Amino acid sequence: QVQLVESGGGSAQAGGSLRLSCTASGLAFDEYAMGWFRQAPGKEREGVSCIRASGGRTYQIDSVKGRFTISRDNAKNTLYLQMNSLKPEDTAMYYCASARSYYCLNSWPLGADFGYWGQGTQVTVSS
Repeated sequence: QVQLVESGGGSAQAGGSLRLSCTASGLAFDEYAMGWFRQAPGKEREGVSCIRASGGRTYQIDSVKGRFTISRDNAKNTLYLQMNSLKPEDTAMYYCASARSYYCLNSWPLGADFGYWGQGTQVTVSS
């Protein structure tokens, strides 16, 4: 049984930092790309960042470039999202997900290639 468990969410002031973690079990973690997604109240889910299985290539949406960094430790079956210079508009529930492929497909922000999802961790940024 595949499980993805996020942690590290919480509250932060604008300009602050948070580090999210996602621990995976029940899957060959080092064979699949992983992603972070978020959904704010009343908004659609959006892809935030994706990392290929080897960790050698990452992708981010424009709104988080230069502020968020995705990484992974395949030895620990853990995915991370370092979030710096947080903004109130980053407030959302954040989800990690495992892809069905080794690479991040061009369509990764849509989430369709991701088969397993965590329960989410809330991030709230106040101004």
